[in-house]
Amino acid sequence: MFRAFLQEQRNPEVFYRSLARDTIALVGAHEPIQGRLVVDVGAGEHQFAEEFRKAGARYLPVDRDHRILTELPQRGIQGLGERLPLPDGCADIVMSSNVAEHVRTPGVLGDELVRIARPGGLIFLAYTSWASPWGGHETSPWHWFGGDYAARRYARRRGRPPKNRYGDNMFATSVGGGLRWAQNQPDAWLVDAFPRYHPDWAAGILSVPGAREVATWNLTMLLRRR
Repeated sequence: MFRAFLQEQRNPEVFYRSLARDTIALVGAHEPIQGRLVVDVGAGEHQFAEEFRKAGARYLPVDRDHRILTELPQRGIQGLGERLPLPDGCADIVMSSNVAEHVRTPGVLGDELVRIARPGGLIFLAYTSWASPWGGHETSPWHWFGGDYAARRYARRRGRPPKNRYGDNMFATSVGGGLRWAQNQPDAWLVDAFPRYHPDWAAGILSVPGAREVATWNLTMLLRRR
């Protein structure tokens, strides 16, 4: 996955196709996908829709941007992740990949993912840590000197503002904050947590406060609805 990640900017098809297949493998290790209703909050790229449908899922994309939904191979629902227009307990599998760093209140997003999962359903939540080398996305690693500074530097060098603007559509998420949210979630329990792009032996970094914020890069958590 890390090798695929390195191609995100120059070859997004390879990265997002690999990311979608990796997500299916991670979810499928905990919950059958065939015939299940999968709600993808912050659907984004079309590769997720295509790969989940190939795996036999009933895939329902949700995104705040109507233009993104029109480019997907099936109809979706327009809505905010922090206020999902879906009833309680409607989904077998709820997922959100690389969205939490783009909302002001990631805990509210997480609560909504849990809410719409059926009892016993699976919740998949992955996001980029702000303190990681890629925390500022295309403005990295200059975000380490401040999000506003990184955005100004990008605009000065590229002649246009970055797509991901700190304080507007990108915010400072943390690994510790995500783990605390999951461990204290009253309506679900944490099944697994790991740094997504790392080999299995590197999972222990999550137990090291401070270092995990930089080294985890992308935190992935799987929870089960009570």
